[in-house]
Amino acid sequence: VQLQASGGGLVQAGGSLRLSCARSGRTFNNFVMGWFRQAPGKEREFVAGILWHGGNPYYSDSVKGRFTISRDNDKNTVYLQMNSLKPEDTATYSCAVEPGTYLGDVPRRHTTYRYWGQGTQVTVSS
Repeated sequence: VQLQASGGGLVQAGGSLRLSCARSGRTFNNFVMGWFRQAPGKEREFVAGILWHGGNPYYSDSVKGRFTISRDNDKNTVYLQMNSLKPEDTATYSCAVEPGTYLGDVPRRHTTYRYWGQGTQVTVSS
């Protein structure tokens, strides 16, 4: 599985960015695509995730109401629309895939995810 993340950049507080993660290679009956972020000196944390076939989106409390995860099945791409960005959202954002079908919440521990893309840097200035 190859994951290609893009869309990061520098934005002022209150601004918006949209991250993309294009998936290619091996396919699965079902899988979770998740977004994680890691700021310098901090642990990698769950941001959002969605089950590819038939799943609801799930968010961390810190981004709920501001970020939206969505998917385009035809393009094999998952998006993370980030609105009302705050300086504390500054981090390297990475997408990940974990095969399987999950009922209810998606896995939130980064160690659960088997496949990772490279990160894209998001910097929010105050």
